[in-house]
Amino acid sequence: MRQFGAIAIAFAGMAGTAASAADGPSGVWMTEERDSKIRIASCGRALCATILWAKGGGVDDQNPDPKLRQRAIVGLDLSRDIRPDGKGGWQASMYNPENGRTYRTTLTPKGGELEVGGCVLGGLICGSETWRRSGDIAGHLPSGRD
Repeated sequence: MRQFGAIAIAFAGMAGTAASAADGPSGVWMTEERDSKIRIASCGRALCATILWAKGGGVDDQNPDPKLRQRAIVGLDLSRDIRPDGKGGWQASMYNPENGRTYRTTLTPKGGELEVGGCVLGGLICGSETWRRSGDIAGHLPSGRD
């Protein structure tokens, strides 16, 4: 399942350009591979990232907890702790349903784009993906299919 390639945080790198807090990451974003839409919105004292739509739907079959492997991808929270990093960007722990792992992530808003990045192996492997701001997708919410 190649869905969520843009969420493959294992290969995402540190975001470069800082953004102001006013240019926060809230909104609906289309992932770089255009196979899912993610909503980032307030959830208490932080922001949360939730899958609103996924091409083909699917279940969280890579989750390390066998009891969670049948839960639907659509509606899944990827992060519940997106916070300003104090340098103009944002940081979070973000779940990657492609491999069932959670990674430290940076989010850098740049106008209508959101650079999502991080490093693994102590900074040895880094990369980033660019999500693009998207419109409302209410029509896709019930089934999670395009």
